[in-house]
Amino acid sequence: MRIFVAGAAGAIGRLMVPALVRAGHDVVGMTRSPGHVDTIRQLGAQPVVADVFDREQLETEVLKARPDCVIHQLTSLGNRDFAANSRIRIEGTRNLVDAALKAGTRKMIAQSIAWAYEPGPSPATEEVPLDLDAPLPRQGTIQGVAALEEEVSRMPEPVILRYGKFYGPGTWFEQNEWMAEQVRLGQIPAQDGITSFVHVEDAARAAVLALDWPPGTVNIVDDEPASSREWLPVYADLLGAPAPTYEPGSARGERGALNTKARLHYGWQPIYPSWRSGFAESLK
Repeated sequence: MRIFVAGAAGAIGRLMVPALVRAGHDVVGMTRSPGHVDTIRQLGAQPVVADVFDREQLETEVLKARPDCVIHQLTSLGNRDFAANSRIRIEGTRNLVDAALKAGTRKMIAQSIAWAYEPGPSPATEEVPLDLDAPLPRQGTIQGVAALEEEVSRMPEPVILRYGKFYGPGTWFEQNEWMAEQVRLGQIPAQDGITSFVHVEDAARAAVLALDWPPGTVNIVDDEPASSREWLPVYADLLGAPAPTYEPGSARGERGALNTKARLHYGWQPIYPSWRSGFAESLK
């Protein structure tokens, strides 16, 4: 297949692009930064520089590529700019879908999240509605996710991957990144809310496998949803950080998600089925 990867130099893209190339696909890797061109070329893809907010430029590159599939892995989270990330989900996704449709592309695989479900007592399946009635500030995130999924659903063959919280190389959970620093400073309390994680290697593998998946929405999370009372002390200990304090309570929608559909129906088997082994491996 000829595949256009938007966000080829990101944490997922850097792992996914070589896997696509090894599988025999012809990959065009898009980045908005000229500084990432050599990286994308070294990953085995043909690099293109384009801004997802520049409709004309984006359309030109997608039309030139004429891809069989577009993989949307665009985010803007390096500086924790959540407003910029919502803009990518809303405006950027619309532009990317418009360009893909104009190029005659049928399939799009897109990155969504598995913590946008409405509140409930147990981990969510894909059938649970998004939390569209959430109050601010969560409402901004939900609106961005809902817009992304609605836009991608205009494609003839949309596959929406609802990823758990990323950890591993290139994420906030690395040794010297934001989460690790906050934990070392004792700024993150252990609470009761449930999180589902996914290692970036497993996230990338899911996107590659999704080339053969039917249209629909799929949770890509590990096997062990857990409260931060469980995972945060383990993470802190691996960092050599102080044990976190405990504060009762949880944020809205912190219920985790189930990967039954991906595992049993689509054959996705995570390399890191639990954050326990994943954290230990990532923080060695």
